[in-house]
Amino acid sequence: MSTVEAARPERAKAWWDRTGPGIAVAAGGAAVAMAINRLVPALSALTVAVLLGVLAGGALPAVLSHGLRWATRAFLRAGVVLLGLQLSLTEVVRLGPGMVAVVVATVLLAFTGTLALGRLTGVPRGLGLMVATGFSICGASAIVAMDSVARARKEEVATAVTLVTIYGSAAIAAVPFLGSRVFGLEPETLGMWAGLSVHEVAQVVAAASPAGAAAVGTAVIVKLTRVVLLAPMVAGMGVLERRAGRTAAGKRPPIMPLFVAGFLVMLLLRSADVVPVPALTGAKDISTVLLAAAMFGLGTSVRVGALLRTGRRGLLLGLLATLLVGAVSLTALTIIGR
Repeated sequence: MSTVEAARPERAKAWWDRTGPGIAVAAGGAAVAMAINRLVPALSALTVAVLLGVLAGGALPAVLSHGLRWATRAFLRAGVVLLGLQLSLTEVVRLGPGMVAVVVATVLLAFTGTLALGRLTGVPRGLGLMVATGFSICGASAIVAMDSVARARKEEVATAVTLVTIYGSAAIAAVPFLGSRVFGLEPETLGMWAGLSVHEVAQVVAAASPAGAAAVGTAVIVKLTRVVLLAPMVAGMGVLERRAGRTAAGKRPPIMPLFVAGFLVMLLLRSADVVPVPALTGAKDISTVLLAAAMFGLGTSVRVGALLRTGRRGLLLGLLATLLVGAVSLTALTIIGR
């Protein structure tokens, strides 16, 4: 056995000694979040995991920080890849060209409008970009994917995820009330509005549930169509970041991160109908666990005191962005006669 081969087990043990405890804590946080989600299905496991991480963050010993950072980065990327297996281009086509156009228009207007609102409210550029991405596409998963090319500060990423949690949770109650009581939307249209305007998939399901099972089905398809736009949006921003010469640690940001390319591959495999149904079910569960563990890790980096002292502008941006995506999507649905 060579000296290099003999050293490998020692390096692996040293890596695990440094990283393992944090990974174990992140996994434990995910397990608790999943258990709460089973007891209260209206609460997204990802939302609960973020909140648990925020509550636990200040009390955790520093020795866990390396493992929690590793879990946040690695598990989020793996979870985003597996998220692609929940999407099918066939379902997107079934919406019809008019509805697909509404989805694309809503995402683009919400994204660019939130960027403008970020400048108006005076939040840092990184936070504005993270909020624009998360609120227009698919919440925390989109935020982390965009961070891979834009390189926002860790605090800005965590704050954006917290804002997604706050305003997405508020939308669970607001969307069905406004849709049915104020705007008089039919159940199918309310489902479309929920899919267009609410941030996380689980939040979309909860928001559309009062309108019935058919509305939930429609809402999920519309929401997942928004998720399809994650890859081109990240790739487009990657091109802009490279042209602008923005760097992180001396490196140019990638046009499309490898894990986003993996997301696209999984999407194409699902669309080609070559993945067995049991594998799809298993991949969905694994993706949820990975993302919940990552969200717990990300939540531990949030300091509530600092957020309250400096986050007023961020809270205002989150409110304005939520109102923007809700108004734009509802207007678009009205234009196409829904």
